[in-house]
Amino acid sequence: MTNDEKPAVKPANQRGAARLAAVQALYQMDVGGAGVLEVVAEYEAHRLGQELDGETYLKADASWFRSIVSGVVRDQVKIDPIVRSALQNDWPLSRLDSTLRAILRAGTFEILERKDVPVPVIVTEYVEIAQAFFEGEEPKIVNAVLDRIAKQVRSPTTK
Repeated sequence: MTNDEKPAVKPANQRGAARLAAVQALYQMDVGGAGVLEVVAEYEAHRLGQELDGETYLKADASWFRSIVSGVVRDQVKIDPIVRSALQNDWPLSRLDSTLRAILRAGTFEILERKDVPVPVIVTEYVEIAQAFFEGEEPKIVNAVLDRIAKQVRSPTTK
């Protein structure tokens, strides 16, 4: 490989980038009140694999990104009670940091809907996203909550 060639981005890395972008989009929708179509269009046109404000966004699997964002929005009335029940001491979802809430919603969506992806892969990816945003207990919370949810909603044969 010459210096001019870039290594191919693996599909798994593109999914990871899609998950990160989905969390950012969900956060943006949560705090800014933007609609799903508007946010998805903005990310696909200006962020996924693009440079914006001097930051280069990783090439992401756009369909994976779309499915997470639109799926979380579509299924939020189903997802939020599941997340709430997995939080300790009946901690209200509304008291969580918006970024943490977005991570848990996206991870829960994938556990529920993406039976083709092993639970450990989903949990690890979202813990890594939490580590990118937080230095405290939040990555451990993501790990524990998503693990609890997986045990509740996936039978042992689908893990």
